[in-house]
Amino acid sequence: MQVLDEQALAAYESAMLIRRVEERLLELFAQGKLFGTVHTCIGQELVAVAVAEALGERDWVFSNHRCHGHFIARTDQVEGLIAEIMGKTTGVCGGWGGSQHLCYERFFSNGIQGGIVPCAAGLALSEKLAGTDAIAAVFIGEGTLGEGVVYETANLISKWSLPLLIVLENNRFSQSTPQETTIAGDMAARFEAFGIEAFAGDTWHLPELMGVAQKAAGYVRSQSRPALLIVETDRLKAHSKGDDDRDPAQVQGYWDRDLLRRFEADSPEDAGILAGRIDERIDRAVEDALAAEYPPAVGYGDEPPVVDPPSWSPTVIETRARVGEALAACFHEWMGKDERIVMLGEDILSPYGGAFKATLGLSDAYPDRVKTTTISEAAIVGFGNGLALSGMRPVCEIMFGDFLTLAADQIINHAAKFPRMYNGQVQVPVIVRTPMGGGRGYGPTHSQSLEKHFLGLPQTQVLALHPRIEPSKLYGPLFETIDRMTLVVENKLLYAKRLSSDVAPGWALEQSGEVFPTTRLRPASEPDVTVVCYGGALPVTEEAAVKAFEQHDVVCEVVCPTRLYPLNLAPVLESVARSGRLVVVEEGHGFAAWGSEVVSGVFMELGSAVRSAQRVYAPAHPIPSCGPLEKQLLPNAQGVCDAVVAAMEGRSHGGG
Repeated sequence: MQVLDEQALAAYESAMLIRRVEERLLELFAQGKLFGTVHTCIGQELVAVAVAEALGERDWVFSNHRCHGHFIARTDQVEGLIAEIMGKTTGVCGGWGGSQHLCYERFFSNGIQGGIVPCAAGLALSEKLAGTDAIAAVFIGEGTLGEGVVYETANLISKWSLPLLIVLENNRFSQSTPQETTIAGDMAARFEAFGIEAFAGDTWHLPELMGVAQKAAGYVRSQSRPALLIVETDRLKAHSKGDDDRDPAQVQGYWDRDLLRRFEADSPEDAGILAGRIDERIDRAVEDALAAEYPPAVGYGDEPPVVDPPSWSPTVIETRARVGEALAACFHEWMGKDERIVMLGEDILSPYGGAFKATLGLSDAYPDRVKTTTISEAAIVGFGNGLALSGMRPVCEIMFGDFLTLAADQIINHAAKFPRMYNGQVQVPVIVRTPMGGGRGYGPTHSQSLEKHFLGLPQTQVLALHPRIEPSKLYGPLFETIDRMTLVVENKLLYAKRLSSDVAPGWALEQSGEVFPTTRLRPASEPDVTVVCYGGALPVTEEAAVKAFEQHDVVCEVVCPTRLYPLNLAPVLESVARSGRLVVVEEGHGFAAWGSEVVSGVFMELGSAVRSAQRVYAPAHPIPSCGPLEKQLLPNAQGVCDAVVAAMEGRSHGGG
């Protein structure tokens, strides 16, 4: 009979608890009592145990799809885990997250491989800025080494010397594919190339594994430097449930060297006592979960459509500053007020100050909170997500709106998901700001208007700056109220425009009393047509309104929201109810776009009271670099004027 010291016995007890929970989960799945899928870590439990033992109470943990072991070892929330995977309200995420999406105190997991790494790095950055000795740890598998965001993050955590421990569990299979088929080179060397210290261990030598985990975590904490811990291990069960194509003889070899099985064979009395105690706990947890309720279809995050009747007041803009200058001044003011604000982006340090100079001077005044990066859009937003989870107020600048596609995973599968799938335990107050639109001859990959692809995401909002609102009137309320991921679209032609409340004779400039105001260009007489636009389309639309009056004696009222989503349609409805005609102007492509939602919403509310509707948008092909051609294809004042006339005549305009 093997005699074990106290630490080893505690490690085996924790590992046995993890294993027997997961074995019960597989049984429950076979009985139809679970939903979705279950990725077990059977065989890898000691990795979780060793790392959890090495971490402190204030440290953060981010895990992946195979997270049950990490979760139990870190939190001991067996009951909450079982109920969660059974989809019950007593689960740690109220049944919303399930097997892969767990949240409890300083533990998070998400099923998107690689994307969790910059989020964890953002948590590490928050601790670095706060001056604590807390660290963050993130678990990945060797298959995740194919994700580019991992290397974006590795570069930044090394350059910024962040306390992040990356734990790479190497079970040698990416789902069912052996690693030699897909992974080239040396795993440790990938991180060492970034100046990141690498440590190594395995799950077949327990004291050594516990020791190296302590050493790696201690290095990260004491040096405030990132480290990699590679742990060689065996996955004894299928990737997910029963999809295992590996050679049974090969897998049997893994079972034969499994330390937990050897412990049960060598110390049957100790193992039997532990198993009895563990099974009794699991039985109670399953019984309690079976008795609990499933979550209702409504709850946290369910927001009704915004219908807020506007109260209008005159717009007064006292400054004649250019929009770009006003932006920089606004950020200076708010970074002085709120130490939680951190700026992240490419080329944002002075004297350059970003591609459009919106961050000029910020790095001189706040060097620790202005972080410039290499080309790393996914990591920029991922770091922002992690900072936001920790309570910071990150502002992520994406140099051109076209590059948002590179960060889409962080927006769609992380920031937008966390609040609801974690059942309201977190907020993600991250701001992603970016210049959109054409007009400067930058061509097909630097001139698009892609904001439509980010409308309608859960627990997010999309704002659009325009030259009839001071940036401080948009960003000030945003910094004061932000509770969710927010995309701010800044049309690139606006930066050089001067702010002004001067309008053509016969119109008055007004704004609503909303937190993010709607601007209205109200004519002196009742309108014939309501023209709705946003952002950089406002100057073109205003010019078109003047043309329509001077050339065709048609009176237009212009309505320009700053919040595109969730959209308060009330100011538009109020105007169209008086005019009976609608024209919507936007710079992006027309299919499945913001304008479609406006037209649909107006017809649903006003029905036959709407006599005609037109849309003006860019044609569905890449924006050309050729200046004259670009001007023809993007919405312009004459094209909007033509659409207004078509609306008056009740005929089709064609949209372009």
